[in-house]
Amino acid sequence: MTSLNATYTVHVTCSRGLEQLLAEELETLGFIDPRARVGRVTGEATIESAYRAILWSRLANRVLLQLDEAFVETAEELSNWLALVDWSEHLLGDGTLFVEVSGTTPHLRNSHDTALRVKDAVVDYFKQQQDRRPSVDKVRPDVRFHLRFDKGQKAVLSLDLSGVSLHQRGYRLQAGLAPLKENLAAALLLRAGWPAMAAEAETAVLLDPFCGSGTLLAEAAFIALDVAPGLLRPWHGLETWLGHHPSVWQALVDEAEARRTAGAGKVLNFEGSDQDARVIQMAKDNLERAGLLDRVRLLVRPLNELPPAFALRGLVITNPPYGERLDNLPQLAKLYAELGQQVCQDYAQWKFALYTNNQELAYRIPLRPYKSYPINNATLDCRLYLFEVPEAKGGAINSSASNASEETSVDQATAEPVVKVAPVVNVAPRALSEGAQMFANRLAKNLKKFSRWVKRENIDCYRVYDADMPEYALAVDVYGDQVHVQEYAPPASIDESKAQRRLMEALQAIPSVLHVAADKIHLKTRRKQTGKRQYEKFAGQGVFFPVREGQVELLVNLTDYLDTGVFLDHRPIRLRLAKEAQGTRFLNLFCYTGAATIHAAVGGAIHTTSVDLSKTYLDWLERNLRLNRMDLKRHTRVQADCREWLKQEGNAYDLIFMDPPTFSNSKRMQGTLDIQRDQDELVDLAMARLSTDGLLIFSNNLRGFKISPEILEKYEVVDITRKTLDPDFERNSKIHQCFEIRHL
Repeated sequence: MTSLNATYTVHVTCSRGLEQLLAEELETLGFIDPRARVGRVTGEATIESAYRAILWSRLANRVLLQLDEAFVETAEELSNWLALVDWSEHLLGDGTLFVEVSGTTPHLRNSHDTALRVKDAVVDYFKQQQDRRPSVDKVRPDVRFHLRFDKGQKAVLSLDLSGVSLHQRGYRLQAGLAPLKENLAAALLLRAGWPAMAAEAETAVLLDPFCGSGTLLAEAAFIALDVAPGLLRPWHGLETWLGHHPSVWQALVDEAEARRTAGAGKVLNFEGSDQDARVIQMAKDNLERAGLLDRVRLLVRPLNELPPAFALRGLVITNPPYGERLDNLPQLAKLYAELGQQVCQDYAQWKFALYTNNQELAYRIPLRPYKSYPINNATLDCRLYLFEVPEAKGGAINSSASNASEETSVDQATAEPVVKVAPVVNVAPRALSEGAQMFANRLAKNLKKFSRWVKRENIDCYRVYDADMPEYALAVDVYGDQVHVQEYAPPASIDESKAQRRLMEALQAIPSVLHVAADKIHLKTRRKQTGKRQYEKFAGQGVFFPVREGQVELLVNLTDYLDTGVFLDHRPIRLRLAKEAQGTRFLNLFCYTGAATIHAAVGGAIHTTSVDLSKTYLDWLERNLRLNRMDLKRHTRVQADCREWLKQEGNAYDLIFMDPPTFSNSKRMQGTLDIQRDQDELVDLAMARLSTDGLLIFSNNLRGFKISPEILEKYEVVDITRKTLDPDFERNSKIHQCFEIRHL
């Protein structure tokens, strides 16, 4: 049995990145020589100190009282060791238990199987000693055992005194899409210096402009009001443990209650806001369970409606959206910049703490952090950035140290470099970085180059940049008043962080050069598309809008698919088809959204037939036909594998456009399609349907494509690629290859 005067080895687990903070906290709770390890802190503690950690630790996940340790490797050695444990010191023979195992050995590779062996050892003990049998309870067992294998096969058997993870305080039953765990929120507040700020001021002042379900607000209030985080928990794992000391626990609970009562007089000036009314309601429900609803103001409010500072000094701490989807980055870059601008203008002399996993977004804040800490959010590599907001004078931020150079030191808590810098001079819209300015200069040069041509030809949609500089591997297309940005996936040899930084530099430059709002910039990453992936949806916004090209209007969608509905490089081909189509029977193979069909129809084709494997794109074509007031009866749409359809088709056509994919292995087609390999079959099938005096325009976008010698022998072939490149694609001469093919 445990003794109140003895010290025991206790392991306290936590999220990675919090180990040093937890070690410091445990020392204040009475632990002797707490040592930070990966994901845990190990130290010596009395039963009272272990209990105090369960009640007061704001950072811990579990408190594990070590029972024994031994070097074991095989299942037999494990069973022999466990047979020596007196399990009756911890639970009754008809009680309930649960076993968790972490780590493996070469002979014990399956954690689940090892946990069963521990459970069997406990059951066998009671069957032999008391002829009784404990049972397993995964939800609320009387005791929870933990077995960990360290390196070198040392097994550590512990009793989990926590019950459930200590981050579950008991007040948060609802959460938004990306909630912070309670102990992670507490860690951010501790790193931001909140305990000292709250203790030194008569009124604790805090703002969270992206409060979500209110976790940061609740944890900050608990710290300011001196509330033990364990007080709200309805159950702890130690109460049903046979070695439990109820009087010790009750004395600690009484002390915590007294401190809560004494701290209740602290004045809080807290405000949390979010533009989503649903999460604000969650926050209200959570704070009500925490007994804090009357101490915190919660408002449904967008970022641009933040109030002026409601105190001389305070803390702005927040966890904005990270933007794991690339197509959200333009909006997020704008959001982070607006957040920084608001804080600098309205919260001078406050402290500002920003938690994000995107360093480039953090750079949109028009201040420089004096410290940053790596603190993971589950598997996400995140950082907490700390800023001092200087005093505002005449609308600008001034600092006597504004010309100071960066100072790099090593933070003793993290043993990682920490950059200390003076704040920037002002908070006007942040000047472009050197890289962003370089990209902006090229973009502006291209814009000027194309301006006369665009105006003369009355062009709504064109490419203004196409990886002109190799380090900025982007395509930037203008669609009326919106911009579509495609990031070419970088090769594996390019550092991911460098590629991300360059992308953010480009996104920083685009709005100012092209005079477009950030929410009208749509970003995607372009990778090799095969099979049905080329038809996959990226999003479900369903926002279509028309753009003009020649005499037609075409619907585009910049959000939902990799491509937009119009291949801009084919503009000259489509305009030519409109001129050639008068009085013809037109066939569009691999028709996509039917832009070529619309041009042919408006150009006077007596009938069109469009074939594609995708119903999505054929439906898009129908919408384009309706937009241009076409008679649907004169325009046939066929969902089919073009090769198989051509083998069955018997009609003749005067004008055929064929633009097949480079490669396809869709399950809806026979075999695969490789345009270099299969060009003879495709061209022969199309030419079999072409009238004697007809024209086949054959295009593809395979770089390095070589027209087959057999095709050159059978038909009259003219390479017209150069004639089908408008000024915006002249610098990318391999964007497609195009041929006129006629019967000899």
